Amino acid sequence: MEKRKRRQVRRRREKLAAAYLLVLWVGALGWLYSALPGCVYLEPGQVLALPRFAYIQPLGVRGSRNVASTRAVGSYQTTLALGGWLPVKTIRAVVTQRPSVTVCGTPFGVKMFSEGALVVGFSDIGKASGGTANPAKAAGLRLGDRVICIGTTLTENNDAMKEALDAAAGETVEVVYIRNGEQLQTRLTPVWDAAAGQWRAGMWVRDSSAGVGTLTFADEERGVFAGLGHPISDSDTGESIALRSGEIVPCQITGYSAGTAGSPGGLKGDFLSAHAIGTIRLNSENGVYGTTRTHFAGQKMDVAFAQEVETGSAQLWTTTEGETPRAYTVQIEKISDADPRRNMVLRVTDRALLAQTGGIVQGMSGSPIVQNGRLVGAVTHVLVNDPTRGYAIFAQTMLEQAKRVAGE
Repeated sequence: MEKRKRRQVRRRREKLAAAYLLVLWVGALGWLYSALPGCVYLEPGQVLALPRFAYIQPLGVRGSRNVASTRAVGSYQTTLALGGWLPVKTIRAVVTQRPSVTVCGTPFGVKMFSEGALVVGFSDIGKASGGTANPAKAAGLRLGDRVICIGTTLTENNDAMKEALDAAAGETVEVVYIRNGEQLQTRLTPVWDAAAGQWRAGMWVRDSSAGVGTLTFADEERGVFAGLGHPISDSDTGESIALRSGEIVPCQITGYSAGTAGSPGGLKGDFLSAHAIGTIRLNSENGVYGTTRTHFAGQKMDVAFAQEVETGSAQLWTTTEGETPRAYTVQIEKISDADPRRNMVLRVTDRALLAQTGGIVQGMSGSPIVQNGRLVGAVTHVLVNDPTRGYAIFAQTMLEQAKRVAGE
């Protein structure tokens, strides 16, 4: 009887251990599935290899030549497998000629106008009868909402907003606005501000933005450019600006404030001309892209495919004075395919750059990262608590966006 109980206890433990191992195995496969890229690019004849996942191979090619390497230019489905035999994920393998671009690292000025008026603040209005009112708050509007129409007037800029409120003249009007990508409606009744002598809604709005960034690359054959590596956002709300129109202009760096832990520094620049050298066509989470007929200074260079990027030494091309970039040494500490906005973690090791700016500062976004003679990515953000480190995006991702802007 005692032996039977011990056997039953042992079997329960074995079942629990097996269940626990199964959960761990499924969890590991789930992590691997999410970590693997959904698409890889290859040159004709290039073997499909993922150095960051050395134990992953295309299904059925273990010990033999990778069949994807012999295919002509085109797009193919390929199943990645653990050890070459256990299927994990089916991805798209695109066989294409190796792309090349002009790598820049030069500063540029940005002038951008938003689609609609962005709500950036509220202000109560004193009423003639006493007390205060705030029509915008009463209508349910919030910071970051984008007002696109009041009554029958499209609010493309601040002047149009004033015209719409004057036209309402205290009557309740319909307001159309965008919140989190969704178009909504509300009703608002302007209040007469006797002190200002005008009808007001009790909200501050912004219709444009200007700043300094770094140009990552230009593709003169396609007539497109790419920069920043992240969207242009409103400084007060943090919301990405919905593009109505925009342009880039020549710029020079005139100074900088060094970054310290908890306080990111920044580059200071002056616009050199009002003459546009490019038209912004896209303000996306992966950067700013546009069309141009301008010849940009830089170096013609091949673009690395995402799976070719390695941890280790690389160069950061950026400009801290004037218009001419310099190459500074960095270490690529971590690489990930999971988050398309943060593919790499960088650490600045160059003593000259550390002495100047303390590392990565605002305005360096878009600075190219070069490794093994190829463009591998661009800086996107600085780590606020450690200015010597920052995030970067794959150059391949930015090139894909640039191609879409070119109509491909």
